[in-house]
Amino acid sequence: MKEEFKIAWRNLWRNRRRTLITSASVFFAVFFAVIMRSYQLGSYDHMINNFIESFTGSLQVQHEKYQDNPLLDYSFDYTDSTEAAILGVEDVVSVTPHLESFTLVSSGTLTKGVAVIAIDPVREKNFSDPETKLVKYRITEDAVKGLNDSGTVPEDVLEKVKGNLGRAYSSLARLELELDLDNDDGERFIPEILKWTEVPNGYLAQDDDGILVSDRLASYLKVGVGDSVILMGQGYHGVSANGIFPVRGIIKMPSPDIDNKLIIMTIPAAQKFFDAEGKITSLVVNLTDQSNRLIKTAKSRINLLLKDKSITARTWYELNPILYQQIQGDSQSGVAMLGILYFIIFFGIFGTVLMMVSERKREFGVLVAIGMQRNKLKRIVTTEMMLLGAIGLVFGLLASVPLIMYFHYFPIILKGDLANMMEDWGWDAVMPTAWFGPYFYWQAVVVGLMVVLATIYPLRKIGRLKEIEALKG
Repeated sequence: MKEEFKIAWRNLWRNRRRTLITSASVFFAVFFAVIMRSYQLGSYDHMINNFIESFTGSLQVQHEKYQDNPLLDYSFDYTDSTEAAILGVEDVVSVTPHLESFTLVSSGTLTKGVAVIAIDPVREKNFSDPETKLVKYRITEDAVKGLNDSGTVPEDVLEKVKGNLGRAYSSLARLELELDLDNDDGERFIPEILKWTEVPNGYLAQDDDGILVSDRLASYLKVGVGDSVILMGQGYHGVSANGIFPVRGIIKMPSPDIDNKLIIMTIPAAQKFFDAEGKITSLVVNLTDQSNRLIKTAKSRINLLLKDKSITARTWYELNPILYQQIQGDSQSGVAMLGILYFIIFFGIFGTVLMMVSERKREFGVLVAIGMQRNKLKRIVTTEMMLLGAIGLVFGLLASVPLIMYFHYFPIILKGDLANMMEDWGWDAVMPTAWFGPYFYWQAVVVGLMVVLATIYPLRKIGRLKEIEALKG
């Protein structure tokens, strides 16, 4: 066996061009399959994490009937002992109370149905942290006019500002990225741009009677910080709920659907508004990891702690079955695309094997003619193919590692019209890669199987080889 391995290894380097072509086909197969799947799974993970961190959490503890009929009548009494017990469960990071309902919001002649989420402003920093989503900069027509009249910004920079007219930003980094200025222009003109685009904003105090309004909803209602809106709805046990609330701040949510219809207030203000003293609709639970196995384990442990059996823990995918099904469906379409890629890759590998067999037909004939056993020749060729596959697999995986690591920590951030389109579809305009997991190794396994399948052809040719024809060839 050792002798056959030596012969196979030496055969590889007798024709380096052929060896490099065959190994390169395996290399690119592994490289593109791993990178494609990593981007796909990374985008799903980013979308799920955004949704979980902004809205549902990993789990929610709520009344068993609330999911099917989200009324305040199915709220429950909030106690610190329940929160403390859940915090004691392994892998639980934070527990945050919410009181959620639906109302009509009105400003002037404009009215719209909205979701109201009441939070604890301090504890919420461990969950969605709305304070980091406060709009800090907004490119308006007045801002563009002010920059133009000031004459401090050149025309090409002003055009870039105009290209983002109407957009709001909760971070300076995103604004700089959208404007796409080089380092020199950024240092010179960003301070002047900030002077005209910066907007006042505020957050909620612990017992605040004001509200935060999502950015797109505020644009629809034409309200800003300091204005007031009217909320009208139905409270606990059917009581009428209405009141006037001042706008403390404007927040920009990553999901356009949520950004169109969200109002945030404090839990005391909401309990008073809905006449639901001491009640909440859910306890949002965050975990150290979002894996299905960990979430299911935490759910079982939390349910064992709950003394009131009408209260239960639900996972984020039970709370959002449509989103979960959309992700699963899109993932299957991604697998289908990967299958097409595999199909193309296989014939690329098979084509190089055909070339190899054609070039070595005379060589095989000579070896069999001088007395080499066909089975031994088959083992040598098989060893060659495995070595070629191993070289391509190893270098393909090694080449993909730095890209996966880099774009996991520094993802591609889309800009311009493409970013706007992604956000309109409900996706954050960011494309990270997924960290190493089963997908990484399975791509190597699948491509390895392709190499094994491609090896069948030369083995069959050797088995049917006719020495005289091969020597003439």
